[in-house]
Amino acid sequence: MKAVGPPPTSNPILVLASASPRRRELLAQLGIVPARIDPAELDETPLRDELPRLYAQRMAQAKAEAVAAKHRDALVLGADTVVACGRRILPKAEDEKTARACLKLLSGRRHRVLGGVCLIASQGQGDSKQRAALVTSVLQFKRLTQAEIDTYIASGEWRGKAGGYAIQGRAAAFVSFLSGSYSNVVGLPLYETATMLTAAGLIAATP
Repeated sequence: MKAVGPPPTSNPILVLASASPRRRELLAQLGIVPARIDPAELDETPLRDELPRLYAQRMAQAKAEAVAAKHRDALVLGADTVVACGRRILPKAEDEKTARACLKLLSGRRHRVLGGVCLIASQGQGDSKQRAALVTSVLQFKRLTQAEIDTYIASGEWRGKAGGYAIQGRAAAFVSFLSGSYSNVVGLPLYETATMLTAAGLIAATP
């Protein structure tokens, strides 16, 4: 008689703890469509003297944990993208003045984009398993003219973007050097994210 094993478990669902359309687009490149979008509502103010890498890690983890508390039987993905010039954390540009200040600071200089990623696999009311990664990309901007800054500001691409630019848009023409993950600069390091989703069973492992 053929032995009867336990019923197969259903595939986990993914909840994305971010409202970023860029992160949804990047996940789509992996063939992943989150079952739910549930942005974390947190105070994202850096702590006093907090280093950029620690800030990126803390925010990604905090976002994932905040949303995982509401989704007990899902995989929850939190992410944070930080643009840093030295020890300085550049803000998300919500107004023209901030965007101009960021572009002037980055003009002709190297900077880093740090991507924090945290995946929490909740297990009902029990313990949850957490995976995390921090990815660093290094970029250099050409020296920007006032006209180039004015034109970019007029495009509106900077709005809501960390560091006041979007590499997937017109700002790609500013980048004279890039070392590391391009997708990390856009908003989500795909290699590390895919590795975590594979380990969690959402993406089938290749034989």
